[in-house]
Amino acid sequence: MRMFICALLLLTGLTATCQQNPPTTLRGVLLEQFRDTWVDQDWFVPVMKALDGLTAKQAMWKPADSAHSIGELAYHIWYWNKEQLDKFYDRKPAPFSGDNNETFTAFTEESWATTIKQLNDVMQAWETAIKTADEAKLQKWASIIDHINTHTAYHTGQILYVRKLQGIWDSNKGVK
Repeated sequence: MRMFICALLLLTGLTATCQQNPPTTLRGVLLEQFRDTWVDQDWFVPVMKALDGLTAKQAMWKPADSAHSIGELAYHIWYWNKEQLDKFYDRKPAPFSGDNNETFTAFTEESWATTIKQLNDVMQAWETAIKTADEAKLQKWASIIDHINTHTAYHTGQILYVRKLQGIWDSNKGVK
């Protein structure tokens, strides 16, 4: 089915990155999905590309008082991916009050470079975890990893939307 969809997309010019040999194992599928949401552009823009080139001032901008800034979204993605990674490795996660809003508001203009580094570092650590986990652990965590991928993609879409509202997204990088 993926090959058929890729053929259609290639014919319409929507993507040039469909793989000729899609993964056939759970590990392969999870890694492909994970990398697509992190650094490999396939059907949509990955989070690190969506954040590339942003200044701290741009990351702080909000389209409305009730909306999240790009920096807050990036921090939120990092926070939950780190929390799940800690659980994956049986480490005690950071204390959490139960108020999800706190996972957005901890971002500041001064912490922008650190937020980007932390996000990239946790994504690298997750890739290693997926690559090296034994089959039993991978089976146990497959649904959670899938949700991490979906969560990252969802908030990346929000990041791109905020960039478009600011007029600072180059549509040649994807999402015209």
